[in-house]
Amino acid sequence: MTEPQPTILVIEDEEPIRKFLRVSLASHGYRLVESADAADGLVQAASCQPDLIILDLGLPDMDGVELTRRIRQWSKVPIVIVSARGKEQDKVVALDAGADDYLTKPFGVSELLARLRVALRHTSKSDTGEAVFDLGDLHIDMVRRLITRAGQPLHLTPNEYRLLTLLVKHAGKVLTHRQILHEIWGPGSALETHYLRVYMNQLRQKLEADPAQPRYLLTEPGVGYRLNV
Repeated sequence: MTEPQPTILVIEDEEPIRKFLRVSLASHGYRLVESADAADGLVQAASCQPDLIILDLGLPDMDGVELTRRIRQWSKVPIVIVSARGKEQDKVVALDAGADDYLTKPFGVSELLARLRVALRHTSKSDTGEAVFDLGDLHIDMVRRLITRAGQPLHLTPNEYRLLTLLVKHAGKVLTHRQILHEIWGPGSALETHYLRVYMNQLRQKLEADPAQPRYLLTEPGVGYRLNV
């Protein structure tokens, strides 16, 4: 029995971009549903229940950030932003609103496909509630609260452990500074980014072979961090 085709909803007002995505994604086994504005996109998101949404920010009837917020009120479907807005603050706002990833136009097909695979894989892992995560020589067992590197146990402080498990739960997804600080230190700490830098540096010292050139705990400059899968 063949695997069902993942359904991707593309909400994009530019026909050339929709055509590019239609041809590129269909040739890689994805089924596409298309909307040219936010109003129809909301209807399609509810009716066709896509596995993932590709969303442009510059829609004619509603900003894509607001559309992301509305979808997040009732759905956890992965949302990948594709936009000509390339400033760090644009990315932060979209990710804080609930987007899972952000690609700046123009982008290549290979990068887009990789981001889609990560977003879909993250959803699959979340649904199955996986408690064991392997990444290279790292082994993270969230049931036993055991972290090993190359078979050797690592001792993490409580906040280091919470930071790592948060990144694992959202593996491959960019988490903004605000999202991480709110989750670990509470809503009053959203501006205390120095906390985060200190703990991320400590984690890299323990988890990375070369903390100065991390393979797993990656910085998205001006935005946040991503666990590279």
